[in-house]
Amino acid sequence: MRPALHTVLVVDDSAIDRRLASGLLERDGGYQILMATCGKDALLALKAQPIDLVLTDLQMDEMDGLELVEAVRADYPLTPVILMTAMGSEEIAVRALEKGAASYVAKRRLQQDLMEIVQQVIDSSDENRLQSRLMHRLARNEFSFVLNNDLSLVHSLVKYLQHTLRCVRLVDEVDRLRVGIAVEEALLNALYHGNLEVSSDLKESDPNLFEETARQRGLQEPYRNRRIFVDALVSREAARFVIRDEGSGFDPATLPDPCNPANLEKASGRGILLMRSFMDEITFNEQGNQVTLVKRGVPEGAGEE
Repeated sequence: MRPALHTVLVVDDSAIDRRLASGLLERDGGYQILMATCGKDALLALKAQPIDLVLTDLQMDEMDGLELVEAVRADYPLTPVILMTAMGSEEIAVRALEKGAASYVAKRRLQQDLMEIVQQVIDSSDENRLQSRLMHRLARNEFSFVLNNDLSLVHSLVKYLQHTLRCVRLVDEVDRLRVGIAVEEALLNALYHGNLEVSSDLKESDPNLFEETARQRGLQEPYRNRRIFVDALVSREAARFVIRDEGSGFDPATLPDPCNPANLEKASGRGILLMRSFMDEITFNEQGNQVTLVKRGVPEGAGEE
């Protein structure tokens, strides 16, 4: 039996951009596409039927993308939102990530990046649905993994971490998805930029050459025998993830500021921006081959009068 199609709602007041994004998703064949011209129409569509993911422009009349992110998080917390950013909307995109968006994609890079980003968010969101009553009573879980340079293991580990977060009920469903994406970005950095030492500049200039270079290095010394070490402690109070690679490292002080509008659409700033937006703490060791991510829960009774 063929798997059910995921329903994606594309929201944009530009007919050209709506058709471009919808066409890219339809080409894949795994998505049922709905379209809306503004945030208000998008909320009506969400009310009318189940939707798996919202892909929205930021700059729209009546209700913009930032307001839509807030409304979806409030009323449909299991539905992730991906932002499409245009030049000049970078600062709003940062605010939207802080408000609850799951990810973002630059409009000028839709053809190169859209499918990968949508699939990443869909895969993370799909794991949500059914969990056992016993696992929901998990109070604390501490574990360590040692991974080789295998992308499928990265994805499997992220799903396991998200499952654990759901069981301990540290954060709500939106933040659980966001924590998973942040950890995945850290693992991908450890794999590609750490162990395989493939530059993010290459991914921006030639994604195919980036993937081919990574594939070749995965077969060569000294890269192929390097490992990724993951230590995690997840409880009902906080989650702490320590991810270390065996690469040569880098100077963390040289990292570009991903919140600077000039850097937002660069491949080199994307992972850091998502990690900093979604986690409460992110720190690197001096060598630059280890990152620690911390997410705290909201204390019971916080915000109550």
